[in-house]
Amino acid sequence: MGIIFYFQDKSTKNRYFCIQLKRLNMFAEFAFPIFEQSIKTYHIVDDVYQPVVNPFDKGTIEYLLFAKNWVDTVQWHYEDIVRDPNIDPVAALDLKRKIDASNQVRTDMVEYIDSYFLDKYKDVQVKPNAKINTESPAWAIDRLSILALKIYHMNEEATRAEATAEHRAKCQEKLNVLLDQKNDMFVSISQLIEDIEAGDKYMKVYKQMKMYNDEELNPVLYQNKK
Repeated sequence: MGIIFYFQDKSTKNRYFCIQLKRLNMFAEFAFPIFEQSIKTYHIVDDVYQPVVNPFDKGTIEYLLFAKNWVDTVQWHYEDIVRDPNIDPVAALDLKRKIDASNQVRTDMVEYIDSYFLDKYKDVQVKPNAKINTESPAWAIDRLSILALKIYHMNEEATRAEATAEHRAKCQEKLNVLLDQKNDMFVSISQLIEDIEAGDKYMKVYKQMKMYNDEELNPVLYQNKK
């Protein structure tokens, strides 16, 4: 499954090459429909405790992108639930811990996606004047995944029948901004990947240190161990 591109040359070899080329230079456009598929699949049941049903083969970048967005989608709804003013304090604490754990998984998955890019471009000859970007490709893809969620939920509000016309109009204005941001991100992510491929920029990935989950780094946790 995934995005299918059609070309006049029907040979298997050339078609595979063109698809791979599209995936390389249009990675954001390739990833976004997978994020949308994840979001729509989640909302069929719309339950944070439902099992993930990933339609892609394990070991593929499609599988990883779907799984990454699924984590983001579940966490989005954790955040909704925990803001209920009538939530039971015990349930709120349990959700807070689930959100912490989800943040760790999210960070780990971003690093897995960066590993995909690092492996893909490991043989690129970096130019002497190459520059480093403020974020890696995978962290840009992470923002795109969150943007897909914003677009989905803002569209829900812009089309919610029981909402007032004023509410729908305001949400439509916000949705238009989000869609504009999506197009800008498509361009900027493609430019970043093309620059890395050409050796004009290079990747430097820093393993994230989530200190609040670490019993050796969070003072509350390590003091309780004494």
